[in-house]
Amino acid sequence: MPARPFSFARLRRSAVVVPALVAGLLLAGCAAGTGADSTSSDALVVYNAQHEELTKEWADAFTKETGIKVVLRNGDDSELANQLVQEGSASKADVFLTENSPAMSLVEDAGLFSPVDDATLALVPEQYRPTSGLWTGIAARSTVLVYNPSLISEDELPASLMDLSKPEWKGKWGAAPAKADFQAIVSAVLATQGEDATRDWLDGMAENSVQYRNNIVTMKAVNAGEVPMGVIYHYYWFRDQDAAAEDSGNTKLHYFGDQDPGAFVSISGGGVLKNAPHADEAQKFLAFIAGEQGQKILGDGYSFEYPVASDVPARSELPPLASLDAPVIDPSTLNGPAVITLMTEAGLL
Repeated sequence: MPARPFSFARLRRSAVVVPALVAGLLLAGCAAGTGADSTSSDALVVYNAQHEELTKEWADAFTKETGIKVVLRNGDDSELANQLVQEGSASKADVFLTENSPAMSLVEDAGLFSPVDDATLALVPEQYRPTSGLWTGIAARSTVLVYNPSLISEDELPASLMDLSKPEWKGKWGAAPAKADFQAIVSAVLATQGEDATRDWLDGMAENSVQYRNNIVTMKAVNAGEVPMGVIYHYYWFRDQDAAAEDSGNTKLHYFGDQDPGAFVSISGGGVLKNAPHADEAQKFLAFIAGEQGQKILGDGYSFEYPVASDVPARSELPPLASLDAPVIDPSTLNGPAVITLMTEAGLL
C-alpha cells in the first residue's frame, strides 16, 4: 500500500497529542517531589524529561540557595510535551526541561512558552539556543557511531551517517528508533537533507538496521559482537567507561564530523510556561540551571553531558564540544511530528 501523502509544511505547526487520560496517568505515576509534596501550591512545578538524578541535583541546590520549593514531575520528552499541549493554558507547570529539542519545539509551536529573560539567554552561546528566545539550551549530547574493532576497523567505517541506508550495511548496524534520542537524530537528517532524502534514508534503515530497545541495549549488542556498529549518543559510552566498562569494553567511538548529520549535537532545552503560576521563580530556576553553579553540577556530575552555558567546561574525558564540527541547526526548527510521521511510514514505529 503506498504511503499516505505527507506535507512538511502542514506538520510544522501540528502536534501529535497523547490522549489526555494516558498522559495524565503517566504524570500521576511519575510525580516526584523535591522540597514539597506534589500538591503544594507554593512550590515550583517542573515537568522534567531530563535525567531525574541530574534535575534533582539542580532542584536541591536551587532550593538550598533560594528557599524556593521545587516539585519534579518526571517523564519522557514526547510524553510530557504532548501533555503540556493537551493541558494548554490550564497547565499547572512552571518549567519544562527536556533531553532533546524537538519536544521543546512542539511546545513552542503551540504558543505555550514565555520569553526567557535576556540575562539568562546571555549566558548561553547562540548556537545552543533557538533564535526565538522562547527557551534555551541547558545541556548537549553528541551523536556517535559506537563500533567493535574486532568486527570492523576504523578505516572501514562509513564516511557518513547517510551511507548506512546503502545495501552493503544490511545487518551491520543497530539503533533504537522508538526512542526520542534517535528521533532527534532523524530530525537533524530532515533539517539538513530534506524530506525526500530523509524518507529514502529511513526506508534504507528499515531494511538494513537491527532495531534495539534503547541506546544502552544498542551499545551492549555492539560490545557483544551482535552487530559491528550502532548509532547512539556519546554519554552512554563514557558513563560505562567511567564504571567497569562492562557494556563497552570491546568498543570504540567514531565521530563523523564534517557537519555530517551523524555529527549532530542535540540540545537539551529548558523553558518557562506562558501561564506559569510561579513565573518569577520559574525564570530564576532557569537562570540557575544556565548559570555557573547549575552548569558545574552538570559538568562535574555523572551524566557526561556537555555544559553549554556560563563557559563551564565539560569533563576532561570528552572531546571539546567545539571540535565535533556538528551541523549548524537552529534547534527550534527540528520537527518532531514530521519525524514521527516519516518513521511510521517507513515501518520503524
